[in-house]
Amino acid sequence: MGAIKKLFKLKSNDISKPLTENTEQAREQIRITYYQSGYGASTKASGNAVTFGVGLQNLYNTFENLCRKQLNEQEILKQPYKEAQEKERTELKKRETALTIYEEQKNSLITDIDKSKSEMIDVRQNPERYGIDVDKRPNAQFYIGLLLLIPITIYLFVFYISASYSAFFKDFETGSLTSAIFDANALNKAVSDGWLEAVFIGTIPFVFMGLGYLIHMFQKTKKMITHVKLVALFVLTFMFDVILAYLIEKKIFDFERVLGESFSPTIAFESVNFWGIIFAGFVVYLIWGLVFDFVMKEYENVDKIKSFIRNKKAEIKNTEEKKSSLLIKIDEIKHEVTSIKGKISELQSKIDGFVFPVKEYLHYHYQYKEGWYQAINEVIALPSNTKDDLRNSCEDISLAHLRELKLENMDHQHVVFTTN
Repeated sequence: MGAIKKLFKLKSNDISKPLTENTEQAREQIRITYYQSGYGASTKASGNAVTFGVGLQNLYNTFENLCRKQLNEQEILKQPYKEAQEKERTELKKRETALTIYEEQKNSLITDIDKSKSEMIDVRQNPERYGIDVDKRPNAQFYIGLLLLIPITIYLFVFYISASYSAFFKDFETGSLTSAIFDANALNKAVSDGWLEAVFIGTIPFVFMGLGYLIHMFQKTKKMITHVKLVALFVLTFMFDVILAYLIEKKIFDFERVLGESFSPTIAFESVNFWGIIFAGFVVYLIWGLVFDFVMKEYENVDKIKSFIRNKKAEIKNTEEKKSSLLIKIDEIKHEVTSIKGKISELQSKIDGFVFPVKEYLHYHYQYKEGWYQAINEVIALPSNTKDDLRNSCEDISLAHLRELKLENMDHQHVVFTTN
């Protein structure tokens, strides 16, 4: 075994040669020496199986000790683990950088959520701080306007249903202006006349309500074309009321007329009833439009704050979703960081440990066994069947030796004995 130990050491005069060349030469010398050592030991022990087992154990111990002392060889064998560890450290740095960025983003989102919640509370007291120009006391004005708007709206519904029915469908039985304009059963009579008449009479008030709404919306835009549209709407509404008043006045005239008289626009324009109908309709409609515009403006003052709060709630919801998504990413990266740190620690234990070249040892193991068997075949004088039994016993010893070392059927190039 002393010869084997010497062969593992590189000669001093070969230091200048490349490491791989020196290593290959040493391995070839070791291979030959293992064969010769097995051959010589078998000759001396007459191929004894027990001695063969002891020789294999000594062979393994010697090889292991020599491998541990070969620092250059160990460095070469550990290089893949060092490279893998460096790669994992690079990945760890990337994950830690990403984790830092995500944590900052998470804190920023939390700050935004808290800020939005604070603004939702503060905007009611200090709307001007957020660029909202509203009257701080709109509630009373709003509710007073609404209180006036409701009965005026009801009045217009009653007036236009009754007046429209009187103008288009009613047969007059009296010349009274009041009965001509206000007919309590106008809608019921329209239903009795037919569903088309009922729909026509019932929807006319909504036409005027729609015109009033358009007037309010047009007033929001301060352009010349808007003023033209407003004038056109007022003219359109006035003309419709003029038509209603004219038709009603004509029916009243026809009911009261004297034989030979005929109705004309001049008679209508000179009639008090004609202008009374217009006043009862168009003038009240103008009052309704002004009150409606005022109520809507007051509501918009209140709604600006509500709209601001709604927008903030939407922002909070979106921010919460972003935060939830970010927390999932942070959790995933933390798991990856933990996993990478575990891999780095595992690689470090291998680097600090000892790399045992399995394939190389098995090669020398079989060389020693080959030398042992060769001596049994050539030198030892025994009967053929005795030699067969002896070789079988040695084979069992060899298998038991490898099994004990957990090297049986080993297909790995190296085995790492860690420091753990």
